[in-house]
Amino acid sequence: MQMSSANQLTSSGIMSRGWMKFKTMPEGLKEKVLNTYRKTKEIGQEDPRRVIHALKVGLTLTLVSLFYYYQPLFDNFGLSAMWAVMTVGVVFEYSVGATLGKGLNRALATLVAGALGVGTHYLAELSGQTIEPILLSFFVFSQAAIVTFMRFFPKIKERYDYGLLIFILTFALISVSGFREDEVIEMAHKRLSTIFIGGSACVVISIFVCPVWAGEELHSLISLNLEDLANFLQAFEELYFRTSKEGDCKDDRTALLEGYKTVLNSKSTEDSLANFARWEPGHGRFKFRHPWDKYLKVGTLTRQCAYRMEALNAQLNSNLQASPEIKRIIQEACSAMSLESAKALRQLGVAMSTMKKPYFANIHISNSKSASESLNSLLKSSLWKETDLLSVLPAATVASLLSDIVACTEEIADAVHELPSLTEFDTIETAKPPDRAQSTPHGDNNSHVVILVEDSTLANLPESKSLSDQHKTNRV
Repeated sequence: MQMSSANQLTSSGIMSRGWMKFKTMPEGLKEKVLNTYRKTKEIGQEDPRRVIHALKVGLTLTLVSLFYYYQPLFDNFGLSAMWAVMTVGVVFEYSVGATLGKGLNRALATLVAGALGVGTHYLAELSGQTIEPILLSFFVFSQAAIVTFMRFFPKIKERYDYGLLIFILTFALISVSGFREDEVIEMAHKRLSTIFIGGSACVVISIFVCPVWAGEELHSLISLNLEDLANFLQAFEELYFRTSKEGDCKDDRTALLEGYKTVLNSKSTEDSLANFARWEPGHGRFKFRHPWDKYLKVGTLTRQCAYRMEALNAQLNSNLQASPEIKRIIQEACSAMSLESAKALRQLGVAMSTMKKPYFANIHISNSKSASESLNSLLKSSLWKETDLLSVLPAATVASLLSDIVACTEEIADAVHELPSLTEFDTIETAKPPDRAQSTPHGDNNSHVVILVEDSTLANLPESKSLSDQHKTNRV
């Protein structure tokens, strides 16, 4: 009786849980549908071009499907018309450069592999029915092994990996199917024609209907990365040297402090965009054979600078902090280094974005270098002889990292200055030179001048936050 009662209670409990789950199922399903809707809306609003891209792919697939629906076209191509549909599915990418790269890789690989496959078929056919399958197998094995090994070469893999993959597949399909198919030339011709039609449709729609250029995406990404570095330096200066009366504003500056992490993670995106941009024809401000390698050089230098900023960010949350007295001693020089470097990076970012020569960046870099030299002299002075080393070490670390950032900023400026000589950057004309203010940092017997420049053009530039919001959708 006790066992029977226990079984009944267990069954009753299972049924109750099942009934409760069934009752809550509509609410759970409704919540999932709402979450999907909110996520879809967020993705679409983040970059409306994604919606346009989806519509472009649908339009292209519909157009090439006519080769299957329209009887006269189907009579000419037959079942090979499906290759046009498949080509659109695998070739159409988000940017023009990616679509062109895949399309040209596929077309060229299909043409070469098809020709070699047909030649291999006839060569093997001359050897007789017994030797033909052996010879075909040898050719398939040889080309697959050789081409697959070629895919490991970095330069080849970077630009032609997809084409090599299509070459392997096409050669195998033509040579192997030709063993059972008599009209191998006609079969290869139909496949090549439909692939060409599908690829051409992708390229035409991609270029002439709301195009997304990989070159412009890379251009905007590099500019935004420079802006992120400038925002970090400005936020760091405000947070590191704040006083208790100023309050804790770290929560308001968190987004600016985290910006350098985007720069650290941008290498793969930059490499992909540069690779796609090389396939693109001249468009807008970017002429044929635009020096995209120089953009990658700037990107590499910005990441090196971002690594120093990561170390600076760690100093904000470190348990070992410099005393307020020591911070006050180095504040003026460190603030000058941070703010002047930030202004230089922002000027370089705006110059990259507008394709104008960064005239004032050199002045800000000169000011930051003067502040760095002043701080180095200050650290070598007799002021620190009777100071505890542990209290000086955090301040010395910050000073050293800021000096490295000043040097990195100068290298970035040199790399950016290479672009105007290779492209058509405009010259910024000013009616009068900027005003200059002079101040002297703390020190004993050594007087060092720090020149702070407030140029009038910065007043007309967009604020850091609004600029980031304006180009937020351009990130890839």
